[in-house]
Amino acid sequence: MDAASFSADLEESMDVELDRLGSSKLLVAVTNANLEEASVLRAAAESERAAARTFEGWADDEDDDAARETFADLADLERDHNERVATALEEVDADAEEGGDADEGEGNGDPDAEGGAIHAALRSLEDTEARLGGLVGRALVSERAQLQVVNFFVNEGDERRAELFRELRADTADSRERALSALEDACESDDAWDRATAAGEEVIERAYEEYADALEGMGLDPRPIC
Repeated sequence: MDAASFSADLEESMDVELDRLGSSKLLVAVTNANLEEASVLRAAAESERAAARTFEGWADDEDDDAARETFADLADLERDHNERVATALEEVDADAEEGGDADEGEGNGDPDAEGGAIHAALRSLEDTEARLGGLVGRALVSERAQLQVVNFFVNEGDERRAELFRELRADTADSRERALSALEDACESDDAWDRATAAGEEVIERAYEEYADALEGMGLDPRPIC
């Protein structure tokens, strides 16, 4: 196996879950149906903060030099993403306060947010190949989530914030390519590729289960309407 076939196989095996995670219902799930700008930005900020913590933890205990550098760089990237989204959220909150319509959320998001099921799955991974495979799975989920945020702001007529999330999504796609490159270097056996595949599938499955549970808790069906 190589990186290209790994990515294609992962997307094919998790096609149903990824397709549903890429629907407009995703923002309903992550905001508990509170589709206001501040709620969408707060959920995004918490996701980026959780990713930075996950990758920072991996970098701290990773033995493989190349993988450790990859994880450290991605932790820095996610911190930057969090700061950019937090700035956008501060602007929205300031505008809302000025207009007397402030959101009653948690400011820039919960500073102790753990990132839900997807980051619980990622943090449970211990070997290099599994972590890199999980990273690819997380990127596939995040790219779809970020596209929904782009679409949200386009529909709101907010091109500046739509462009912000286009940039974040491009960074996420780049991080997926970097993980695939590192994975190709790290995997020296079929067993290693199998561990990476299992981890990627587990991360996507956990993300989907959390999404489906959230929608079902609101009386909504996660399956697309045909």
